[in-house]
Amino acid sequence: MKIIGVGCGPGLLTVEAIRELKKARFVYGSDRAIELARSYLPEHCTVRSIDDYKNLATLPDNAVILSTGDPMLAGLGYLRGEVIPGISSLQIAAARLHIPLSRIIVVVAHGRGHEQGMRDTVEEVKRKKIVFLLPDPKFDVTELYRRLAALNVPLQVGVCENLAYPDERIVVGTIASPPRPNAPLYSLLIGDF
Repeated sequence: MKIIGVGCGPGLLTVEAIRELKKARFVYGSDRAIELARSYLPEHCTVRSIDDYKNLATLPDNAVILSTGDPMLAGLGYLRGEVIPGISSLQIAAARLHIPLSRIIVVVAHGRGHEQGMRDTVEEVKRKKIVFLLPDPKFDVTELYRRLAALNVPLQVGVCENLAYPDERIVVGTIASPPRPNAPLYSLLIGDF
């Protein structure tokens, strides 16, 4: 099995990923991941859209599983098999805002992890880290901003939406007047940057 990162948006597939995609016979992934990889898939490749990720480990050894961004950043890198990294939203956001990756810590707040994500973000900000937060569309940014404002420390907040897509939007503000996400596909950078 191969787990291939297709990048966080169009045009971000690596040469290694493209080479492997061109040889694929069975490909599984989200609709978005499939769309990012589609032009490199062989004509007779079987492609299946998935939305239930519980049974991925049972797929055949010759399956290719697509992961948006990089499989090792809150992705499918936990699966057995070869992992081919992709260009992540973390890398794109850091590059756009000129923040060295060595200054950033990642916090994931998906599904049931909202509360833990908020607590982790607050703790890392207290440690003077720049947090790259990966929320899902239901994450309560208003509550997070309230908790961060209670720290009474100067903070910048960057909202990064639809990274690498034509409608990419990056807005930076302060915790006193933080930017709000307008799209379901977004991440946050929080700290002194």
